[in-house]
Parts: sequence; C-alpha cells; structure tokens
Amino acid sequence: MNTNYELRSPSAALITTAFEFPDYQIVKSYGIVRGIIVRSRSVIGNIGAGIQSLFGGNITLYTKLCEQTRRDAFEQMQQQAVQLGANAVIGMRYDATEIAAGITEVLCYGTAVTVQPV
Repeated sequence: MNTNYELRSPSAALITTAFEFPDYQIVKSYGIVRGIIVRSRSVIGNIGAGIQSLFGGNITLYTKLCEQTRRDAFEQMQQQAVQLGANAVIGMRYDATEIAAGITEVLCYGTAVTVQPV
C-alpha cells in the first residue's frame, strides 16, 4: 500500500511509506530520522479500559492513547527531517516495543531526503 501524508504545518515535509514519490526525484539523502515516544497506561485509564472490555468491542481509551502516541512520534520524526533541511521522508514505518509491563515505546522512522519535481 502506498500511503502518502502531506501535513499542512509551516514545517511540513512530504512523507510516504514508499521509497519514491511519483513525478519527483531524490536529489539529496540525509539518512535516518526518527521520533520516539515512551508512554505508560495510567491506573485510572486501565480501570476505564477494563470496564470497556467487559462489554467487548473497541476499547476507545487505549485506541486514543495509541493514536496520540503514534501522532507524537510522527511529528518528532517530521521535525527532525525538516531541521536537517529535508523536504520529504521516504520509507516511513512504525515500530513498538513493550519496555516493561504497561510501558511501551513507539518509534516512527524513515529516510530524510530532498526531492524536486521531475
């Protein structure tokens, strides 16, 4: 799946999970950029999620926590790319690791590049 994200902030970079942008050429590579967030679940959040799990279905408290964590890691990666002078990130991926019970690291990474229209 080729997913492209174009953020609308003043420091936005083009970001894709693919390794190229159609109609653009890569003119410079800056290497790997990443955003890392480590989050834990709160006791109150766990209680609320436990109640939701009794009824089945989507556990919205955890969904919101996961989405916010990914968004924060994505924004850190994007900012690092822009600070290097890149205007795009290719090969963007997410990874997550449980560091300890209830504590998870979310990593968003890719290759910062400068692209220009062909």
